[in-house]
Amino acid sequence: MPELTSFAEIEIEFIQRVHAMVWCSMATLDTRNRLRSRILHPIWEGAVGWASSRPQSLKAKHLAHNSYVTLAYIANIEKPVYADCKAEWVEGATARQHVWDLFKTTSPPAGVDLAKIFKSVDDPEFGVLKFTLWRIELYDVTNIANRRVWRAAGERTTS
Repeated sequence: MPELTSFAEIEIEFIQRVHAMVWCSMATLDTRNRLRSRILHPIWEGAVGWASSRPQSLKAKHLAHNSYVTLAYIANIEKPVYADCKAEWVEGATARQHVWDLFKTTSPPAGVDLAKIFKSVDDPEFGVLKFTLWRIELYDVTNIANRRVWRAAGERTTS
């Protein structure tokens, strides 16, 4: 299977799949290097994903320990998507407003009104996570030859 060299080769299908499945399982490493997973609802703008989360959560402690995560979208078990990313907390009014508006203006099921979870964009409980992709795997159980993997420039092809 040849590796894809351009994100553009996979972008449309990636966005279609993840915005249809919406929810994913996010795996992190805890402070003792044990895997931990939880459900998350990111929204994607190309190779950058955004999620709302509480900055004082256990998830934040895990991300401070190791900022690399795997997002597994498996709502369609025949066509799962695995997105390996670097996660980071993004602060600042501009970024917070951008993510708040992105979730509100994106059509369902990917878009949601974050005001149902947080008081406002200024709520101290409202945190913004940014996911920068370094690897994507689009799997197809019904046609293994259709499995595609993309890695960002400079990433090793052996892992």
